Amino acid sequence: MKKDLHPSSYRPVVFQDTSNGFAFLTRSTADTQETIKWEDGNEYPLVKIHISSQSHPFFTGEEKIIDIEGRVDKFKARAEAAAKARDAKLKAAKKPAKKSATKESKKEDSKTTPIDEAVETKTEEASSEE
Repeated sequence: MKKDLHPSSYRPVVFQDTSNGFAFLTRSTADTQETIKWEDGNEYPLVKIHISSQSHPFFTGEEKIIDIEGRVDKFKARAEAAAKARDAKLKAAKKPAKKSATKESKKEDSKTTPIDEAVETKTEEASSEE
């Protein structure tokens, strides 16, 4: 076997969830400068994590937004701006359509179709024969 293949710093380390304070002791090679006094009275290296099984929605069954870097706020702002732009485009598209629809309806009111003329002539003929 190769020598020095495995890291030599494999030791007990405490991982602590920063969102709810949950901590657990396990073995790891993670480098850290912080230490913490554990339940057994010994002092162990401390690694702070943002999400653990105690705070992740998959394991907890509840929806909880953990936003460290403002990504959720940025997404919501972009979505709101896109919705406003979409609404403005729809309003702009509806205004000319309403004007043209009213103009067309006025034109249609003033024009008679050949069928209308034929019906009118037949009713006039029928009324004159009586």
